[in-house]
Amino acid sequence: MIKNAKLSLLLATLLGLSVSAFAQTPGIDLKGSVGYAIDGRANVVKSGSGLCWRTGYWTPAMAIAECDPDLVKKEMAKPMAKPMAKPMAAKPMPKPAAQKVTLAADALFDFDKATLRSDGTAKLDKLAGDVKKIKLEVIIAVGHADRFGSDAYNQKLSEKRADAVKAYLVSKGVEPNRIYTEGKGEKQPITKADQCKGGKSKKTIACLQPDRRVEIEVIGTKM
Repeated sequence: MIKNAKLSLLLATLLGLSVSAFAQTPGIDLKGSVGYAIDGRANVVKSGSGLCWRTGYWTPAMAIAECDPDLVKKEMAKPMAKPMAKPMAAKPMPKPAAQKVTLAADALFDFDKATLRSDGTAKLDKLAGDVKKIKLEVIIAVGHADRFGSDAYNQKLSEKRADAVKAYLVSKGVEPNRIYTEGKGEKQPITKADQCKGGKSKKTIACLQPDRRVEIEVIGTKM
């Protein structure tokens, strides 16, 4: 379940790193409250078991078929109410949006490690400072690993990296229930199949650096 989220403007690019385009969220009521958290690709954020992450503003009336099909069916089965008088136009609300910041894992961790480096903590200090300038709803941290090592090992390593980022942000004052972490192991490489060939040499490890990353998505409302 999602804790709280009323998605809107997201943080500016962190230290010159790339940011994804804004995306509108589903499940918004007439007051502009948002029922589900979404990522920068306009997909509803889900847990590892496939459950949608609800915000603190969620109500059954905001249910969508992708996440709560049974509730949607019940709503459709209800008899139509008499039309109400047209409400007065409300003040336009800012469009919910999401922003993704990708941090290279070599700036945060040494190769094959999940302990934050000094360069990494400096970048996270900047992120924590920027977060204080918005009404934060959720931070989504997703760890990744390169192809060296077994699937199980890389999955665990990617989770540890995401957890390390969360622990550090919490130490800087970010509420722990505002941070969602996940590991993707080596399943989502950035490098292509014909790149970085060869064994575990310094050259190959350096080539695979883009795959060793932590993606951080910040969702909140600009104050």
